[in-house]
Amino acid sequence: MDFSLRELECFTAVADELSFTRAAQRLHLAQPPLSRHIRALEQRLGTVLFDRSGRKVALTAAGAVFYEETRSVMPQLIRAGETTRRFASGQTERLRLGFVSAVLSPELVEVLRTFREMHPQVQLLVQDLPPAEQLAALRQGTLDGGFIGLSPEERTPGIDLLPWRQEALAAFVPFGHALAKRQRMDLRALAGEALVAVSCEAAPAFAAYLRRVCGSAGFRPRIVLESPRAQAVAVMVAAGAGIALLPASLRRVVDGAAAVVPIRDAPKISHVFAHAAGAASPAMQRFMKLLSK
Repeated sequence: MDFSLRELECFTAVADELSFTRAAQRLHLAQPPLSRHIRALEQRLGTVLFDRSGRKVALTAAGAVFYEETRSVMPQLIRAGETTRRFASGQTERLRLGFVSAVLSPELVEVLRTFREMHPQVQLLVQDLPPAEQLAALRQGTLDGGFIGLSPEERTPGIDLLPWRQEALAAFVPFGHALAKRQRMDLRALAGEALVAVSCEAAPAFAAYLRRVCGSAGFRPRIVLESPRAQAVAVMVAAGAGIALLPASLRRVVDGAAAVVPIRDAPKISHVFAHAAGAASPAMQRFMKLLSK
């Protein structure tokens, strides 16, 4: 970075106030040092940031660009400091959770809502990530836990898994296809059909599971299109790209746009919650206790 935070703070104050006098008062700083910080910043950037020729201070074109790019930096730093101080004093705990779109169900929403009501002091930061990215983030320490869908084929060192719910697979069929009219079907009815699926790179466990259940029904799935997101796969079905085997709860994505046909003796998938092995934070312990109920 070619400038100091103090210089950025001075620039932001002048840009907000469009007045060196008011900016100095806001920062509890004399005007001469404020002006020196602005001049130093301009020298570092190699451009003039403020037009001081008139009676009023105005941003130059370069200054307006710099302001637009940096205006959120100081508020973010202030929030980061306040959050860290609250966390250190025990006032606030935080859980960074990932989820894959295939598990975004009323059950998951209810878990998050219930935990938030029971523990309002805990900040829940939730983001949508494919299972492979969640596991990588857990290993790197940038996530505390993740709803990754199925259990991985191979155990990931340093990661523990907690089963939390089961649901059946269903066939998602485009309207106009003969199978869309069925009230229920056998899995082997999909033999030879064009299928769309979640990519192996994004969800290797689900892709392997799909191959296994189709193999048990006596056929190899003919996958013609893939997407890293289960919701996108459901949308591709609605667009007529093919049939998909997906968790039944994803019917909300295609409601009225494609048929969701139950499967006889439907294969069930067990959703798991992944978290770092070893001692968990108090907030994580409480969260996993709720999942285990």
